[in-house]
Amino acid sequence: MDLVLRDARVIDGTGGPSYRADVGITDGRIAAIRKEADGGARLTGGRLTGAQVLDADGLALSPGFIDMHAHSDLALLRDPDHSAKAAQGVTLEVIGQDGLSYAPVDDATLAQVRRAITGWNGGAPEDTSVDFDWRTVGEYLDRLDHGFDGRGIAVNAAYLIPQGTVRMYAVGWDDRPATEAELARMKRLVAESMEQGAVGMSSGLTYTPGMYADDAELTELCRVVAEYGGYYCPHHRSYGAGALQAYEEMVTLTRHAGCALHLAHATMNFGVNKGRAPELLALLDRALDAGADISLDTYPYTPGCTTLVAMLPSWASEGGPDPILERLRDEAAAERIRHHLEVVGSDGCHGVPIEWDTIEISGVSVPELADHVGRTVAESARARGETPWTTARRLLIEDRLGSTILQHVGHEENVRAIMRHRVHTGGSDGILQGAKPHPRAYGTFPHYLGRYARDLGVLSLEECVAHLTGRPATRLRLPDRGLIHEGYRADLVLFDPTTVAAGATFASPRALPVGIPHVLIDGRFTIKNGHRTDVLAGRSVRRSAGAVAPRGGSVRR
Repeated sequence: MDLVLRDARVIDGTGGPSYRADVGITDGRIAAIRKEADGGARLTGGRLTGAQVLDADGLALSPGFIDMHAHSDLALLRDPDHSAKAAQGVTLEVIGQDGLSYAPVDDATLAQVRRAITGWNGGAPEDTSVDFDWRTVGEYLDRLDHGFDGRGIAVNAAYLIPQGTVRMYAVGWDDRPATEAELARMKRLVAESMEQGAVGMSSGLTYTPGMYADDAELTELCRVVAEYGGYYCPHHRSYGAGALQAYEEMVTLTRHAGCALHLAHATMNFGVNKGRAPELLALLDRALDAGADISLDTYPYTPGCTTLVAMLPSWASEGGPDPILERLRDEAAAERIRHHLEVVGSDGCHGVPIEWDTIEISGVSVPELADHVGRTVAESARARGETPWTTARRLLIEDRLGSTILQHVGHEENVRAIMRHRVHTGGSDGILQGAKPHPRAYGTFPHYLGRYARDLGVLSLEECVAHLTGRPATRLRLPDRGLIHEGYRADLVLFDPTTVAAGATFASPRALPVGIPHVLIDGRFTIKNGHRTDVLAGRSVRRSAGAVAPRGGSVRR
């Protein structure tokens, strides 16, 4: 054996009882598991021996955590350390989320999408930290495989085709139905991207231009995804006033398309949805009992995180960044935007009139605007002696639409109810940009283990690990990850169940977790004794022949 993890408490990702065992690793895979004999300390078959032996007594050994909703599309190429995820025990991230990412594109579309999601990922036109030398999904995944000087990236990554980017490429930013030719082009782009290794398709149906697609268009695209065994991951049309109807729309649409459904950051937010999680779960249970293939992810926090420009009504965002800025500078158009935000309830703000004291500025792209960060829009406005809309409007213009926000509109009882559900998985939705990002980017997985499993008992530790490992691996159709079984890849986490906790808080959002001393990818330590190593064992994880396999790897059947 290359490495033996001795006397670990194995939590294998199935949700079943934990057990004590030695686990041996050879050539990046779990080669042997020697369990403790019933009723005694003796291991069946005797001790495993290896070139290296790590004493894991007192530690839990679990599969590596799978972040089902990540925004590390550029961070993986910009930051070889990537401790935001590596230190949490994340060994695989699913990127390309919310319908907006960087492939497939042509030159014009790439320039537009870089501007549109600067607040999520950086990558503004003047940002030279990443060489955008790809255009197709396959080329982007090749870049991930190459990583840093051909050595790879910090963690593994799977990719969702961003439907909004596809629509931008084929249709543009117009709020209109796609023509027959445009729809055919979008379907070709989705098929080519699935063939190149994407695992499914995402949408951002409160973000332009993806939100301009009607159900018929989305159904056609989902049918293509289904042909390749992928899944649809929508940020649906409302998490506020129309939340239940929006969830039902996605369930119905994907059933018509014959496509698996994974609901992104499945929350019930704003005052209109306080205590209404059971209604959502009943809707999902009815669909599941009728044969639907559904899963979902959540983060274990109440506030959300997005960009300030995302709050605007969709009509104000038609045409892309330059027309948005023109409307904000025009007094009549700006007044109409304010009325929709504060009185009507913008579709960008989920149909709920905006409450400026819930909108906290978490990051800006122009350094001179840094005094806004950490304040709500209402607080920043009071400091300036002006109305909140005046402050927000000025910030949008001066920051070139690059400001990120925390939106404090969630409900703890809804968070807990949804995380207990039988198809729940974990996703950070972690935006890494900004001076004061949401702590979920650095803390989601230890927060689940420490606060919600150990401290609150919302889930047992074994159930919690299954939500973060085995279940997401099943959704991704990973044949050899997500469980501790012989022959599976040695993507593993050793943590202390008594101390594991998120270090990240809203006051210190980039603090690293505690109680996670060791993390391995393909049997190589990426975290050892609590410190990041220089190992870059991550690669793209691609759809392959009905299953997903790492490029160059084999699919176990």
